[in-house]
Order: sequence, then structure tokens, then C-alpha cells
Amino acid sequence: MIEFRGVAVSVPVLRAGRLAESKTLLAGVDLRLGERRVAVVGANGSGKSTLLRLVNGLVEPTSGSVVVNGLDSVADGRKVRSEVGFIFTDPLSQLLMGTARDDVELSLRGIVPDKAERRRQATELLAARGLDGVADQSVYDLSGGERQLVALTSVLACRPQVVVADEPTTLLDLRNRNLVAEALWGLEQQVLVATHDLELAARADRVLVVDAGRVVADAAADEAVEHYRRMMS
Repeated sequence: MIEFRGVAVSVPVLRAGRLAESKTLLAGVDLRLGERRVAVVGANGSGKSTLLRLVNGLVEPTSGSVVVNGLDSVADGRKVRSEVGFIFTDPLSQLLMGTARDDVELSLRGIVPDKAERRRQATELLAARGLDGVADQSVYDLSGGERQLVALTSVLACRPQVVVADEPTTLLDLRNRNLVAEALWGLEQQVLVATHDLELAARADRVLVVDAGRVVADAAADEAVEHYRRMMS
């Protein structure tokens, strides 16, 4: 369960080196998200990425609170980050090691002390995603979809209860977009995805529409996506 309780986020605006005012990124967010697959749609700059980053403490609320499975994102930040895996738009921003296998092994280091066992588990996790054939290739030689699946595998290796993905299919061609979409919506964990891909959003159990820092629609997928289409027309 993800709960937003009266959440607002604002940031200072500097002019000529002085604090002039504050800019509101989100305001008035009150949500209880218990569905397994939740999508967030909205224009660039609408606040949807800020909404996602609140869930694992990458952004802290200016007011209100965010609670994930009973843990406060600020007071229990470390525990929340162990509960919530975050996938970025560009997987190269989070793949830290040279090869897929090494990156997954790095994720396992905190929970699997034995090196040989880490390698075995990393190999098994990559094979489950169809990545065993590229496990020892440089991440720079992988396709965009393969990189995103490696990033997902590394996140899942930490055994999170919630997976948050910020526009995970934006940089992908159709084939790889489909692979990543199937992987995300097939997870057992609760999944929260921000996306411009309305076909991806339409498969969610619940869709939030964000505009100008506020949740302006919150409904089943068909209804919310149609609301967004009308809003953008």
C-alpha cells in the first residue's frame, strides 16, 4: 500500500542569486494506492516524475507525508528504499558495472555474502529474463531493451516489495517496448509506472492523470486515459 497524505512539494526559485519565490511541483495529493498495477500519465513537467520519486524518498515532501507499507518515506527512508526499487528512463544512469552479470551481482552483495552464490543467483536471474546470452557483454553493447531488462533484473535482485518505473519505455523501439511492458506488468510486486505510452497505461488496474502539479483524474484505465486524451486535444 502506497499512501500520499496531504502531500505538497515546492522548490525555491533563485533570481540574481537571491531567493525570490518558491515553485510548486505538486500540491494537494491524497491517495491510497493498493492496486498491483498503477500508471501515472501527464504532460512533461506536469509533476508525474516528482510523484514517483516521492515513493522511495528521492524527493521529500515539503508538507504532508508518504507512507509505503507502513513506513514513512522520510523518517524510515533507508527501510523505504529497501522496499521500493526504482527504474529510470535511461538504464545507463543506473547500471554501475561493466556487464549485466556484474551489475546484478552488485545488487546481490548486501543480501548474499558468498561470492560464488552471488554469481549463481545472478546467472539464474538473468536467465529468467532471457538475458543469459548477453550476461557477460558490455552494457554499452546491449540494445536499449536489453539494458532496461538488466536494470529491472538488478532492481529485482534486491527483492523489493514495490517497483517504480519512470517512463521505462520512452527510449525503446516497438519490440523492446513490448518486452519491457510485459516484464513490468507481469511482476508479482506492486508496480507504479509513469508513462507517455497510453497503450502501456491502458493495461494498468488504475490510472492517475497529473496536470500542473495536481492529480486531476483518478479512475480505471479506460476512463482515465480517455480523460487525458480529451485534456490534450
